[in-house]
Amino acid sequence: MTTAEYLQTPESVIPTELIYGKLRVADAPIPRHQRAVRDLCFALVEHAESQRLGEVWIAPIDVILDAERALIVQPDLFFISNDRSHILTDRVRGAPDLVVEVLSPNPRIGKLGERIGWFQEYGVKECWLIHQLEHRIEVLNFSGSNVIERASLDEKTPLRSRVLPYFDRTLGSMLRWV
Repeated sequence: MTTAEYLQTPESVIPTELIYGKLRVADAPIPRHQRAVRDLCFALVEHAESQRLGEVWIAPIDVILDAERALIVQPDLFFISNDRSHILTDRVRGAPDLVVEVLSPNPRIGKLGERIGWFQEYGVKECWLIHQLEHRIEVLNFSGSNVIERASLDEKTPLRSRVLPYFDRTLGSMLRWV
């Protein structure tokens, strides 16, 4: 399937991605996953709005990383800075500044390593991986095609973000572990 064909499909709230021309569809996430996404979204929106940094978006929304190669993903949550607001048109056409993925024991769409590789390759600056079962977060910072920093933080350690100035929340302060 081409990107143009994908974009002609009916709108859907079913998690759907186009990976190099192959359509991937997943079951809806479980409540625990969605609660984490919601809680993180509230924290990020509060910070982004109070600092006037940009916008936070929540899946499902298409992020076209590479139209020619038919690579379209739907990260759980992402942030687009004011400086990169031009990528937000009828879809997101380019890499967000920050991508957040809430990990499940059984990944719904694809493999984590390939997703991180795409984010890195196409210009995401920072990626947060939420490990719910272990109550920890991994923060990956990218520069070009390199991971320049990778930190694993427990739920009590303040998170410092390179793309969200003055953000200093802990994972435990953002999420309800139910």
